[in-house]
Amino acid sequence: MKFKLIYRAFLTVLMLTPLLALSQVDFNQKPDDDLGNVTDAYQDHFFEALKQKGIENYELAIKALQKCLDIDSQKPVIYFELGKNYNQLKKFEAAEQNLKIAIKMQPDNEWFLDELYDVYYKQDDIDNAIKTLKQLVKYHPDYKQDLATLYIKKERFKDALVLLDELDASLGEDEVRNTMRNNIYNLTGDATDQIQRLKARILANPTNENNYLQLIYRYSQTGKTKDAYEVAKTLLNAIPESKYVHLALYKFYLEEDQVDMAVSSMKRVLNAPEIEESSKSKVLKDFVQFVEKNPQYQKDLIEATDSVNTQKDTKSLTNLGSFYLKSGDKEKALQNYKAALKQTPSDFKLLRDIILIQIDLKQYQDALQQSKNALELYPAQPILYLLNGVAYINLGEAKSAIESLEIGLDFLVENPKMERDFYLQLSEAYKLSNNITKSKTFAKKAEMIKVTN
Repeated sequence: MKFKLIYRAFLTVLMLTPLLALSQVDFNQKPDDDLGNVTDAYQDHFFEALKQKGIENYELAIKALQKCLDIDSQKPVIYFELGKNYNQLKKFEAAEQNLKIAIKMQPDNEWFLDELYDVYYKQDDIDNAIKTLKQLVKYHPDYKQDLATLYIKKERFKDALVLLDELDASLGEDEVRNTMRNNIYNLTGDATDQIQRLKARILANPTNENNYLQLIYRYSQTGKTKDAYEVAKTLLNAIPESKYVHLALYKFYLEEDQVDMAVSSMKRVLNAPEIEESSKSKVLKDFVQFVEKNPQYQKDLIEATDSVNTQKDTKSLTNLGSFYLKSGDKEKALQNYKAALKQTPSDFKLLRDIILIQIDLKQYQDALQQSKNALELYPAQPILYLLNGVAYINLGEAKSAIESLEIGLDFLVENPKMERDFYLQLSEAYKLSNNITKSKTFAKKAEMIKVTN
């Protein structure tokens, strides 16, 4: 609908042309019955209306236009301008009334009809919006797409599909229209019609990858996985360089126990710059889970992820971090977690896991700084005080460790295991400060807590 705004300035010039022509008066000629003054007054009021509308003083614009009507009530442009100003003020009844007068004077004026359509659209008056769009479709194909959208709202799905097909026939396929069509099929649950349409499209244009992908998706959604697999293989034969087909193929290969081919497909997906990261992260998650059960393919996963030349998203990096952590490569796990944290700096789990790994790797200064940063974001999380205290202890700063650990204990609620950990660390901190009595006291407190798994 909003494409109309592009033409507004052009429209204004067109509307003003006859008015500007009136201003080219022969000043040597005497006015005839003072009509020259009337013309000047009309122009003055009209230009005042345009000026006031331009600075969003719609009420003043309307007053100026009403003065124009007092002078000449036969100009449709005045009713059009009144309609626009009333529309801006959300006085829709007055807007509709004036626009209808303008349209009665000029029934085929696209701009008058378009503004009336906008009035109905803003009120969600779908029936009248549809009636108006039916008059507008001859001017621009965008109106057909608007009309299809309104048909969907009214659940007139067949009418919407007819329009979408007409647009595809005249303009070629379009992603927005494909999405609209998919929404219709999802709402109606009618997959058969869409499948037949997609099959026909593939026959008509065997090199259009998108049609194959949509058909694979539709078959998969309806549980026809064998049919989806066959279409995927057909796509691979028709377009061997296709990367998107491997988003489907790797799953089919796994189901068919064609493991090497599945791994090959997953690697192709992960190394395809054109495939969006959200899709890659799902494949990577599946790849990680597969390697956990089949560790002999770990080298393939590492090879695939190390050679990826596109930016990984948070999910992909987190999945990789978890994989490396489970496989014992803490340095690689930390590297991936840190990269993920750069994209989501307030992710609590990432912050916690990074600090835990840093402590495990004896990177105590880094762990201290990271725990301080985390506490600024989450000042009531006891685990962060515990980790902060551990970092201080290993850096030999007993006083700071005791202070942090005691604050953390205040936030702790019904967590015996963590409470025992706090007491153990307080025992270490007091031992570090040579307060052996308190060190033993906290050690005994830790011993008294029975933790069950």
